[in-house]
Amino acid sequence: APPVEVAPYKLIFEANKCFGAGKCAEVSDNWELSIQTGIAQPNVYFFGEDDLDHNVRAAEVCPAKKDRGVIHVIDRRTDEEIAPDPNGDGTVSVDW
Repeated sequence: APPVEVAPYKLIFEANKCFGAGKCAEVSDNWELSIQTGIAQPNVYFFGEDDLDHNVRAAEVCPAKKDRGVIHVIDRRTDEEIAPDPNGDGTVSVDW
């Protein structure tokens, strides 16, 4: 991973729970939906402020896990979940 100072945000992607709705790819240039697998995939997992908004949007629009999403944007400086944060407390809502 790049240094936190360079890329303070990271994605955690629960690919095993993605069902290929493609909403993430509609709102973020970082996300692509594979025609072959039917699964989304990010181009990068670590990024800076310039790419924060559209990755947050991708996490928020993901309908998987009954709208709790499978894309998680994490602030590497605090280890808090920025999006989707369904519990509203910053804890990571990954469900392996």
